Amino acid sequence: MLAIRLVGGPERSEALALPIRPAGTAEDGAQGATVLPGLPALADDVLAEAAALAPAARATGRAGEVHVHLRPGRVPARLLLVGAGDGDESGWRAAGAALARSASGETHLTIMMPVDVEPDAVRGLVEGLLLASYRFRLTEAGESPALAGVDVAVGDPTAYADVVERAEVTARMTRLARDLTNTPSSVKNPQWFAEQVEAAVADRPDLRLRVRQPDELAAEGFGGILAVGGGSASGPRLVELDWHPADARTHVVLVGKGITFDTGGISIKPVPAMKLMRKDMAGAAAVVAATLGAAALRLPVRITTLAPLAENAVSGSAFRPGDVITHYGGVTSETTNSDAEGRLVLADALAYAVAELKPDLLIDLATLTGANMVALGKRTGALYSDNDELAADVLAAIDAAGESAWRMPLPADYVEYLGSDVADLYSAPNQGGGSVLAALYLREFTGDLRQRWLHVDMSAPSWADGDAAELTRGATGWGVRGLLRWLATLG
Repeated sequence: MLAIRLVGGPERSEALALPIRPAGTAEDGAQGATVLPGLPALADDVLAEAAALAPAARATGRAGEVHVHLRPGRVPARLLLVGAGDGDESGWRAAGAALARSASGETHLTIMMPVDVEPDAVRGLVEGLLLASYRFRLTEAGESPALAGVDVAVGDPTAYADVVERAEVTARMTRLARDLTNTPSSVKNPQWFAEQVEAAVADRPDLRLRVRQPDELAAEGFGGILAVGGGSASGPRLVELDWHPADARTHVVLVGKGITFDTGGISIKPVPAMKLMRKDMAGAAAVVAATLGAAALRLPVRITTLAPLAENAVSGSAFRPGDVITHYGGVTSETTNSDAEGRLVLADALAYAVAELKPDLLIDLATLTGANMVALGKRTGALYSDNDELAADVLAAIDAAGESAWRMPLPADYVEYLGSDVADLYSAPNQGGGSVLAALYLREFTGDLRQRWLHVDMSAPSWADGDAAELTRGATGWGVRGLLRWLATLG
């Protein structure tokens, strides 16, 4: 990860980045871009050159725009003009991401910020730098970016230390979730995932971890997890991770779907749909990483994270469409499609959380349905809750963090589709509205926490097909940033 250093002014640097903004608004008809005022201790010749370069380069100042100017024989040798847009946090995040890519061939970069810049702007810049510079490789093949360090020049470095720490923790945990999700399923199975969590908490005695093995799951009645994992040679697990600071006043349970590979089971997927199913545990990766981040930031909120882990495979011991599964607590499901497996493992975890943990709030994240993308496209999660205040708070945090979600309905007249002749519930009715029906099914396991439960179907935004702003091709780590923002409001 890039080393970020706050400094009071520019030191000798071969590459210097200056922020620019639009010269005016669309209403006043002004065009072009200007260098932001108030940059600390900037040499007059450099400032004058930058001011002349912006119109010559036809810069607009839009967020994420970069223009590189060469200055042979002088210091700095390269001047980068980067657009910050309107100057809000998202604009600075885009600026940081663009610089991470444009300066990837540099060994060091200095970025000038106005002396009175808002803390959120520095946070956005640092997050953009760290997230866009992420790379995942299982092997050492290929060239890595040369950029190893960035100085951020501000008026008073001590005033921004806290927001930089939050940005660095957020980026580090998002990168962890990306690593876990990107790892191929030839390496990753339920045991491997549990071992990664064990390694992450090895030096954190303030975090409590329990990993249930298959025999423990059977003894305690986690029938959904056992059914989904029953077709694989790699047995299922249930990770339970607890952060419990002494000053916590609120207890949140986070649940994340952890299917380490999904063949579809007996209802086998076609090859194109199966290829990327290593990402089907992105929800588990997000909630684990968010909990580790909350502990690193010492947020004063108790968090218990549940990650039900299984590999949905095809074999003689795999569960079948039409089977009846008994979940934790005794509710039964008639399974209509073995490729609708995620809700079965989540149902166990939700029921356990309600019965045994009794939290104040219950949140689950899952790469649950392809219907999420059909409804909302590739970058937006589908959020469900009966609690208007909770939904608004989480949506606001997701938006502030630079992620995207949209609240979806939970229609009362759709509940009848969940009725089964042979069990309490029909797990996956074929009535359209797949993401909505999956949410309604999960709600049946929330008991007296129904009004304090929120579900996000994050299947679509969990993966990026190419680089875009702070996202890099592959796993996005979606949910980590939004959860950490929201959890920080509960203290």
